[in-house]
Amino acid sequence: ESQRMQFILLKEKQEADRKRIEAQGIADFQKIVSMGLNDQLLKWKGIEATEKLAGSNNSKIVVIGSGKDGLPLILGGN
Repeated sequence: ESQRMQFILLKEKQEADRKRIEAQGIADFQKIVSMGLNDQLLKWKGIEATEKLAGSNNSKIVVIGSGKDGLPLILGGN
């Protein structure tokens, strides 16, 4: 029983270490990506997404204009 509990505790510690490493990797990724983001890039990506939606057979209504954050406003989807 003692060996079984030690094994369980070891596996849990390894999983906690794995999650810690994964979280650090995600944090590093977010830091790197955020250095390259700016309002102009985000607006451009919003325009690209609107163009894709407008070309989609599933789109219902696309309203081009400025929403609250200056991005295209999209209405009428599911």
